[in-house]
Amino acid sequence: MPSLQRTFRVLCAFFAIGLAAAAPAYAQKAEPAPKPETYLCPHATGGAVDCFLHAVEHLYTMCRQVKSIEIIEFGYEKSEEGVNAAKSEYCVDKHRLSITRPYQSALREATGSRTAVDGLRAIYDLWLKALVELKWKAGESDDEYKARIAKPYDAFRERATMIRAALPAGQAKAATAAVVPAKAKSPN
Repeated sequence: MPSLQRTFRVLCAFFAIGLAAAAPAYAQKAEPAPKPETYLCPHATGGAVDCFLHAVEHLYTMCRQVKSIEIIEFGYEKSEEGVNAAKSEYCVDKHRLSITRPYQSALREATGSRTAVDGLRAIYDLWLKALVELKWKAGESDDEYKARIAKPYDAFRERATMIRAALPAGQAKAATAAVVPAKAKSPN
């Protein structure tokens, strides 16, 4: 029994020494850099404008998928009846709030260019309108509905390109980093 107690004490001593040695090393480590907002703009690699432009498309896709689930579950005609549309309405309300911070940050980042600021406001308004128009319209066929709710993507991308072009040179490079792939080096 005394051997077991001595072994336990030795193990505790080694553990205490290990903790004491690790504490200064841990205390000296620098804080990690803040991670980019991966929920709202998972594909953004640039600054606030880039994050917002990616968030517009990403959040529209999320609510579009929720609406598609409601349509699959209840059918087109009944997808808006009673509480059947509650999930998509919640999605729209939630993302109107969640995009506020990236939108405000993008506006601040783009303050040097009136054209970019106006473009950001326009794409935000377009995004809000597109979210509201996810609802099925009476008499609309499946193909017509799917084509209509796919159209905002082209408008989002077109306006994003114009906004990136309107940014000052330094900001434009950061905002297009994720959009323009690097040229492959020649094997020669």
